[in-house]
Order: sequence, then C-alpha cells, then structure tokens
Amino acid sequence: QLQLVQSGGGLVQPGGSLRLSCAASGFTFDHYAIGWFRQAPGKERKRLSCFNTNDGNIYYADSVKGRFTFSRDNANNTVYLQMNNLKPEDTAVYFCNAIKDASTYWGQGIQVTVSS
Repeated sequence: QLQLVQSGGGLVQPGGSLRLSCAASGFTFDHYAIGWFRQAPGKERKRLSCFNTNDGNIYYADSVKGRFTFSRDNANNTVYLQMNNLKPEDTAVYFCNAIKDASTYWGQGIQVTVSS
C-alpha cells in the first residue's frame, strides 16, 4: 500500500520544540515534490515548507521561516520538519504531502498543540 505515515506531534509549551516525521511506505521520495502543510480549526490548509526537486531549494512560509527546518533522510525514505520556538498560533493539524506527475499522497495528519 502506498502511503505516507506521520509521527511526532503532541503538546508542547510555547518556546518549545517538536520534530515531525513523514515516512513513505510502498514508494520512495525520489523525484517527488515534498511539502509540509498545516490546518488550524476553521481555517484552510496552508503550505509551510516544500522541497523543489528541480533545483533542490527549500521554500518556507514567512510565518515559520527561521523557526522550522525541512530535512530528509534518503536512506530511511523519511522527511522531517523540525519546529523550534513554537508559538500558540502554531497549533494545528500538520500534514506531509508528496507529488509526482499525477500521483499525490497525503499523510494522515498529526495534531500539534502549543499551550502552557
């Protein structure tokens, strides 16, 4: 079965850190555009970061630039989102996404709650 499996969410205090993982099962990330998104209650899903396979650049939304870091482990077919200096407004369900040609995969989503 082709899928993305996420882990690493949870509850953290403001200023804390979390690392989200997204592992591909049944396929590899080679030549896929890979992204991280989040969706807060009552709001639309927004892109936070993505890896451009054409030029190798990584995009970050202004809201997370300097605090979040996208990385990948090709040997384990996993991508990560390191989130530092978390704020209450970062509370949302986080999703990973992989796209190549007509194939699109989404992770199951994972809750991140930033609260004291």
